[in-house]
Amino acid sequence: MYEPIRTKSVHTMAAAPEIPHRSREEELDIRLAGQLTALLTVTDELHALATRADGGAADAPAPDGAALAAAAERIAEQVARLSDGHYPLRAEPTDGAAAPRTGALHQRAHTLAGNALAVATTRNDTAVMALAAERVAAHAAPLRNLATA
Repeated sequence: MYEPIRTKSVHTMAAAPEIPHRSREEELDIRLAGQLTALLTVTDELHALATRADGGAADAPAPDGAALAAAAERIAEQVARLSDGHYPLRAEPTDGAAAPRTGALHQRAHTLAGNALAVATTRNDTAVMALAAERVAAHAAPLRNLATA
């Protein structure tokens, strides 16, 4: 015979109103802040390589340290804006061979800036779109120079 179910269904509990849910805009803010924080870390690494005494390989153009520092500050400001005023924690750059790593770091920064540009476009955030497009262009030039060398 049929006995009625005495407990709530698992499916109705999943839709319980007491579980906090984030909106699409909040999820995009979190994703964009994460992409920008990763870009900030790579930018800090490139800045450390640019300001180091050995500078890198003689045939590879050295990245402009002042431009990288300014870009890092602008990225940190955007992360703080997206994170309710909390500036991101910044890691100490690592030590390592400059010449082989510079190309890989520019490639990584180019990819991260492109990802940030895609999320900023979805979010319709013009300030971050402009910043990310600038960083894509800034990291594309050294990649072209490395490809032709």
